[in-house]
Amino acid sequence: MPVFPPLRVRGSRHRLRRAVRRRRRAMAAGLAVAAAALAAVGARAPGHPDTGPPPPGAVAAASTGVQQAGAPSRPAAKAVDVVSAPVRIADAETVRLLRPGDRVDVIAAPDSSPVGAGGSGGAGGSVAARLVASGARVTDVPRSRGPSSPDEGALVVLSVPRATATALAGAGATSRLVVTWC
Repeated sequence: MPVFPPLRVRGSRHRLRRAVRRRRRAMAAGLAVAAAALAAVGARAPGHPDTGPPPPGAVAAASTGVQQAGAPSRPAAKAVDVVSAPVRIADAETVRLLRPGDRVDVIAAPDSSPVGAGGSGGAGGSVAARLVASGARVTDVPRSRGPSSPDEGALVVLSVPRATATALAGAGATSRLVVTWC
């Protein structure tokens, strides 16, 4: 048998390096896409609650790529504090129709009970009803614990801004409150 020189394949080492480089690029591209998707979804670390959508000023600053001077680097808290406000509604039968998640308007109607001698409900004239809260979300409708009279009304818990909760408490002390669905 004839003697053959050893067979040398040229460029095999370079092909292997090119394949590894291509695989690294594909891996880097995949990781970049995954990071972008997580950023778009708004993934949060465990234990950090979702603060909701950012305020309008933060969206404008983020879209232009310019951070406002003195603006915090983390998402700002909501501009309006939302609180739960228990409200006694004059008509108990209307409250029985409410369910959590419903949106209601709360209206303060002048109290028609006698104020002084003579039995008139005011100074002789009629006082117009006023809107106290608009688009309030019902969070809970507690059931009454015992027999109650229809004049007593019923309790409903609303999710409203802090200033509106204050207005509801004041109106509930001086007027009869009624609700309408939004």
